[in-house]
Amino acid sequence: MEIIQFILHLDENLANLIQQFGPFTYILLFLVIFAETGLVVTPFLPGDSLLFIIGSLAAQEHLLIWIIYPVLLAASFLGDNVNYWIGRKLGPRAFSKENSRVFKKAYLEKTREFYAKHGRKTIILAKFVPVVRTFAPFVAGVGKMNYTTFVPFSVLASFIWITSLTFAGFFLGSLPFVKNNFEVAIFAIIGISLFPAAWEFIKARKEARITKQQLQHATYKELDTTFEKEHLKD
Repeated sequence: MEIIQFILHLDENLANLIQQFGPFTYILLFLVIFAETGLVVTPFLPGDSLLFIIGSLAAQEHLLIWIIYPVLLAASFLGDNVNYWIGRKLGPRAFSKENSRVFKKAYLEKTREFYAKHGRKTIILAKFVPVVRTFAPFVAGVGKMNYTTFVPFSVLASFIWITSLTFAGFFLGSLPFVKNNFEVAIFAIIGISLFPAAWEFIKARKEARITKQQLQHATYKELDTTFEKEHLKD
């Protein structure tokens, strides 16, 4: 409950943070977005809602948009690439433990399905899907996706994700209606960001997509086959 309240009042909390830390806030925000995209142990960090709030605070001149925007772009891109190389380094070991708290088979299999369905576009689409956003670059590294293919898609994904949500907050967050109903706006952002995951969950319950039998196929071999089929190693 406290977490929900914290997220719903993230604008006030972030404004207080800016007052306390001043210019160091830019570093803190960089680290949050970097961790949310670059470390598979922190997929729970706020992403979409945080970017919207950052944009709205920039519109109110609590933050300088010409500084925070490139900072966020760099955080997203570098996070993706660090995550990619962690996955590349670990390789098959990411699939070696059945009940790993970090490399959950369900997350890995869901991300593999994204690649099987969307191919290279997964890097872009995953930015708007919580959890998958964090695991997509990691799985790309595990599957040894061609790095020269990964980089331009990572650049484009970061640009679309950061630009759309930050400037949505910048232009909409300062409107009187949004400012007076900010909790509703945050609920809407969270709802929109969670919709793809919720839809996949409903489909999974209806179609029993992630079954115990299927999780047995959540292996490095299956991932390797998917990447070969989608020409992600080319």
